[in-house]
Amino acid sequence: MKNTFTQSMSWLHTWGGLIFGWLLFAIFVTGTLAVFDKELNHWMQPEIPAAEVSQADAARRAIAYLQANQAQADNWGISLPTERAPGLSVSTGDRRHGGGVQLDPQTGAPIEVRESVGGNFFFRFHFTLDLPRNWGIFVVGALALVMLAGLISGIVIHKKIFKEFFTFRPDKGQRSWLDFHNASAVLLLPFHLMITYTGLVIFMMIYIPAGVDALFDGDKRAYFQAQGNARTEQPQQRRQAKTPGELVDVAPLLAQAEASLGPIGGLSIRNPNTAGARIEIRPVLGNRIALTKGNAMVFDGVSGKLLSDVPALRPAPLTQRVMAGLHFAQFGGYPMRWLYFICGLVSCAMIASGLVLFCLKRGRKYANASADRAARRWYRLAEVCNIGFIAGLLLACVGLLWASRLLPAELAHREAWEVRAFFGLWLLAVLHAGLRPAKRAWVEQLALTAVMCGGLGVLGALAGGADNLRLGVELTGLAVGVGLAVAAWRVASRKPAPAKARAARNTEVEAC
Repeated sequence: MKNTFTQSMSWLHTWGGLIFGWLLFAIFVTGTLAVFDKELNHWMQPEIPAAEVSQADAARRAIAYLQANQAQADNWGISLPTERAPGLSVSTGDRRHGGGVQLDPQTGAPIEVRESVGGNFFFRFHFTLDLPRNWGIFVVGALALVMLAGLISGIVIHKKIFKEFFTFRPDKGQRSWLDFHNASAVLLLPFHLMITYTGLVIFMMIYIPAGVDALFDGDKRAYFQAQGNARTEQPQQRRQAKTPGELVDVAPLLAQAEASLGPIGGLSIRNPNTAGARIEIRPVLGNRIALTKGNAMVFDGVSGKLLSDVPALRPAPLTQRVMAGLHFAQFGGYPMRWLYFICGLVSCAMIASGLVLFCLKRGRKYANASADRAARRWYRLAEVCNIGFIAGLLLACVGLLWASRLLPAELAHREAWEVRAFFGLWLLAVLHAGLRPAKRAWVEQLALTAVMCGGLGVLGALAGGADNLRLGVELTGLAVGVGLAVAAWRVASRKPAPAKARAARNTEVEAC
């Protein structure tokens, strides 16, 4: 019975990993890139200056611009310069991030900035696969359950889990791939379990809405009000909104909010220039481990009096938001962000090595002319998907960065063209993998991706506007490019092992 159960888990791990591993790889790659989404946003819009300006001065200039151009608007939104996003933008929406008008933080004058999906594209793709939002969230949730099943089945079938962590035999073909797959999986097992489970918890109200439906008759607004997160406009405030009023200086309010909340991300002003004006100041999202958008302070826009402090969270929503914070990694500054990025890279390599190992184990069996024709076709399909979904996806990701710089800045619907460039490159990579021998396809796609990663610095130099954030993106791209170039060289220089050695390794790998 024990052997039967272990064999069942091995079957689940192998075929579940193959069938869903390609999409899981895409989710992990884009999630890893999304760790630096704001830095990528900044790199993909080189017109935004990176001037060191105090937030109080930037806020005053933003309000002066809105007073001159949108004085009659009901709501003003201001995104202030931060460590990761040095731009200053304003809008007339309610707490909207980005969009609107981009301003020069030093002068307050509007600047022309190219439209770009930015690093936000990788963030959205990570949890929707660029499908319609609700459909994408459910598909990614199902894949997260598959990932959990793969982790648990992997623990079951690898009995000598700690021994395998300390075992790595380089230049041994299949054995090396298996050793790396096992070692990376064991090393990051806590990270994999945490990141997969917390990803499900983020959308718990979408996946399991029965509790809210039962307690609040499906009224989600009533649920948020019960948690103290929804603010409603009082009748007195509505009456005051019809009476003219003068806005208070926001600098002291920003200082008071920063002392309580930490680094400030922006502010919203409801009913500006009226007696009912309200100034809501919000911190940088995720400066604390409990990730919440309701963590804001509200001031009277005329007197500057504090009207509402940060609401206390109840245990249940606090637990959910701590788990969301663990997943998004917005806390801990750059040291934590780099830790998540490196863990994400190793996780991507773990998934990719498992997919490659599947084809290596079966390559000679199905490549033989005497093998079943249908089996050879299925093997070839798996081989093409491996190349297209691993090397091809990496090529498409860096291709999106190139498209953000090479497409004409005045191009209509420019964001849509960037997305088309991403999927177009990905499709071409899959077609290329189907037309070329597997080894050549791996080498050519990895080499091209390496060149394009290294070329990000050239694009940056041509566009100008260099600063530490953009330089960090380019140096990271160069490091990744060097790693991919080494991988391409290793694949190109790899020679088939002697027949006896292959047979011995196949036997050992099958036993594992």
